[in-house]
Amino acid sequence: MQHSSRIILGIDPGTLNMGYSVLHVNGKVLKMITMDVVKLSSQKDMYERLQLIHQTMNDLIREFSPQELAIEAPFFGKNVQSMLKLGRAQGIAIAVAMQCGMPVTEYSPRKIKQSITGNGNADKEQVWKMLQQILSLTMVTTKQNSFDASDALAVAVCHHYQDNPAMPQSVGKVKGWDDFLRKNPERLH
Repeated sequence: MQHSSRIILGIDPGTLNMGYSVLHVNGKVLKMITMDVVKLSSQKDMYERLQLIHQTMNDLIREFSPQELAIEAPFFGKNVQSMLKLGRAQGIAIAVAMQCGMPVTEYSPRKIKQSITGNGNADKEQVWKMLQQILSLTMVTTKQNSFDASDALAVAVCHHYQDNPAMPQSVGKVKGWDDFLRKNPERLH
């Protein structure tokens, strides 16, 4: 399902911080339009926070007209109450996208890290540094954003790579950054 030009909305769902990004794809050229975090006050009850997620999703879709939603799946190592709350936040984001006719694709944290860095166990800093390379982002662009925003951007880039693999399928496992860059020189700008 390749599109020559499309806009992908990436979401890192959360009940206190929801990261979002908007990625413009034109062929193989990727450009971050925006990324940020919606801070959801712990002073508000859960239903007010869910309403804010709903409103934010509607606002993002209205402003940027994305064609697709890529969303991070919940990490299953958290406690049951956290998982239920996170599932509600994710469900609201998915429902709004579906109501607007957008296809939704969910990615595990491991899949996202693997897609961006070549290592499914990469930490958030490694993912962010690779995103900076892939998208030619400067430090000024990102100082006010957190890892929730960069996680949302990673989801959107991961989604793009599913239709347009950046790495040849024969690359296999890599042994650190030097090995990854040696096997993937086109990923370095």
